[in-house]
Amino acid sequence: MFFGLTNSLATFQAFMNDILKEFIDEGWCVVYMDDILIFSDEINIHRLRTRHVLERLRENDLYLKPEKCEFEVTKTLFLGMVITPGHISMDETKLARIKDWEAPKTVKGVRSFLGFANFYRKFIGKYAELARPLHELTKKNTKFEWTKERDIAFNVLKAKFLQRPILQMPDDERPFIIEADASKWATGAVLKQQGSDGELHPCGYISHAFTPTERNYEIYDRELLAITNALKAWEHYLLGGAHPVTVLSDHKNLTYFRTAQKLNRRQARLSLYLTQFDLRLVHVPGTKMVQSDALSRRPDLVDEEENDNEDIVMLPDKLFVNVIDTELKTMLEEALPEDEFLQMTIESLIEKGTPPIKSTLQDWRTEGNLLFYKDRIYVPNDPTLRRLIWTKYKEIIGGRE
Repeated sequence: MFFGLTNSLATFQAFMNDILKEFIDEGWCVVYMDDILIFSDEINIHRLRTRHVLERLRENDLYLKPEKCEFEVTKTLFLGMVITPGHISMDETKLARIKDWEAPKTVKGVRSFLGFANFYRKFIGKYAELARPLHELTKKNTKFEWTKERDIAFNVLKAKFLQRPILQMPDDERPFIIEADASKWATGAVLKQQGSDGELHPCGYISHAFTPTERNYEIYDRELLAITNALKAWEHYLLGGAHPVTVLSDHKNLTYFRTAQKLNRRQARLSLYLTQFDLRLVHVPGTKMVQSDALSRRPDLVDEEENDNEDIVMLPDKLFVNVIDTELKTMLEEALPEDEFLQMTIESLIEKGTPPIKSTLQDWRTEGNLLFYKDRIYVPNDPTLRRLIWTKYKEIIGGRE
């Protein structure tokens, strides 16, 4: 890697991604610059995978320092996180600095502390609410005053970190639950999964500040934005999953979002994004969603963007259909004969009977060996196929090739 060039890091990362791409795609190899993590459930498989990676590195004239490597361990430090089977925690050496960290006396000191805290913020529930008094000190033209409120916030955050919180490792084979909420200032969300003990455990926390324009949105728009922000943050876990994603929200209007007949352009874009996920929207009173509600309390100032308040009729579904290529068509045709839902639907069309789901016969049609619902191609309920399709075509969905 050439040092001093502005694009050296990006070029090297692209190079590493390219030579190890098949291992990354198989889901057992993580690469960040010159840090490589290999993980497996069985020791024999793990050794085989390690050999594959080492051989690939040798083929590309890349070498490792043995003293910087760990092999066949059940606990490792990777990118500032301690990883153990099923869990992620913070680096103990970094936490050791927290206990004796004195209250900042300058804005630079506040930024230094928040820099550490923000790196590990996904471990701390109610982080946005707790850190808000400190964030206010970093705003432009704000006079530095270390008030009692800020001292309490500083010490409470220190105590939270010293409790050494642990996040559960996301498991693709288990359902995900998102608690999302929005205040006047920001959105907040918690990603959860059920553990082996039957209880729900957090996998991560996020919060995002609203722009001045977004603060003027109606409550259902802010709640919708909270959900889309959460989905974007964790889409690498949620897209193409084996189970529907349950979204808990404390605003009942969201239950009817998918049936809306008239959307403005911004809402239409969000609606199109949501169609990528298999969602279940559930109304939960805000009093039962303390974590995500607290995460949404962060009044950071952001440059105002152009407002979009004009309603337009939502574009017909048929305008969002992507042209299907030969390879995708073949993949679908091979999977469809085994799909019971397809056979039931075709029988209904032939006999002009009742469709297998709540819809009308006019919504369905066949074209060759493919089944269409409202001009959208039906994809069989095959998690492997859906994950493969998403991996292959995700760049085209965003308008990029």
